[in-house]
Amino acid sequence: MEIISIVLLVVLLIYAVLIIQLALGFNKIKSFEASDVTPKTAFTIIVPFRNEEKNLDRLLQSLSQLNYPISMVQIVMVDDFSKDNSTFIYNKWRLHHQEVDTTLLENLVLSNSPKKDALGRAIPIAKHEWIVTTDADCIVNKNWLLTLDNYIQKNNPEMIVGTVMYKAKNNWFHHFQQLDLMSLQGVTIGSFGNGKPFMCNGANFAYTKKFFNEIGGFGGISDKVSGDDVLLLQKAVNSNPEKVHYLKNNNSIVKTKPENDIFNLFMQRVRWAGKSTSYSSSYGKFLAIVVLLMNLSLVVGFWLSIVGKMDWKILLGAFIIKYIVDYVLLYKSNSYVRKGKFFVPIASSIIYPFFSSLVGVYSLFGSFIWKGRKFSK
Repeated sequence: MEIISIVLLVVLLIYAVLIIQLALGFNKIKSFEASDVTPKTAFTIIVPFRNEEKNLDRLLQSLSQLNYPISMVQIVMVDDFSKDNSTFIYNKWRLHHQEVDTTLLENLVLSNSPKKDALGRAIPIAKHEWIVTTDADCIVNKNWLLTLDNYIQKNNPEMIVGTVMYKAKNNWFHHFQQLDLMSLQGVTIGSFGNGKPFMCNGANFAYTKKFFNEIGGFGGISDKVSGDDVLLLQKAVNSNPEKVHYLKNNNSIVKTKPENDIFNLFMQRVRWAGKSTSYSSSYGKFLAIVVLLMNLSLVVGFWLSIVGKMDWKILLGAFIIKYIVDYVLLYKSNSYVRKGKFFVPIASSIIYPFFSSLVGVYSLFGSFIWKGRKFSK
């Protein structure tokens, strides 16, 4: 079984080099220092939602508390055929905030992607040039738009990617998800620093209507179930990378909710992982393949060591090296996102290769269920 040990070590070497490169790239994205300038940018915030009665009120309250001139903000809500009281909650909120320029639309089924349909429904009626998207299960910082405006005035971008983190409870399951999301944030920031951006999150994403139309909107990617964020980002990078920026500032961070059961978490990660097969970024595809191979190699090595077909010392050494390399990137991400005490639990690091491998392999062939709908590859 020497060949398997060699394969494991080769994959580990490639993986370690890529993660270290991302950690170095992370350092190249400097934190943006906002200054006291008069707001000049008008924003249209678009929020697609489906069956979000448990979350919508918190988002709407955070939007109503934004520290930004109300005359420069439009909120467009797009109901994606909710079967609960989501629209009632929105209408109740609107009655108490009549000073807010807000509109409720019903989604139209035009493609295989409800989220892209919802955004495509809202963008044509946006009154302002800058589109900002977020999700119904999020909470935004009161200085979210103020920071975006400040960055726009100083840097003149056409698309801005922001940070998303979990508002997690103090339990292992939520902590596991927080570590996973922080790793994605680390990869996102690191790839921007290395000049190879390919990842973002639609919960904190902004772009101009002009730029959206210039790159053809969702044309060419509308048949993909997901990817209203990363696939659009990659189109933008292929078209005009200088206009695509990452905003690294704590006041621009959007908080979202972690999942509370393993099935929903698995389905969510399958949905996320499924985007990678549609990447136009060769770097993004290569990184996704290496990460999957790294985790699969550890899983296979674990079973081979149990049956005596592989030296457990080699497996342990590979695990420790991966742990250290991951820790470096996670530490940087945590220092920015959470600014608190940080450690990577051994239990999470042991379980993660099994979870990640299952998600990665399943996403290549299986369907997933999201918001009560079933989607196929």
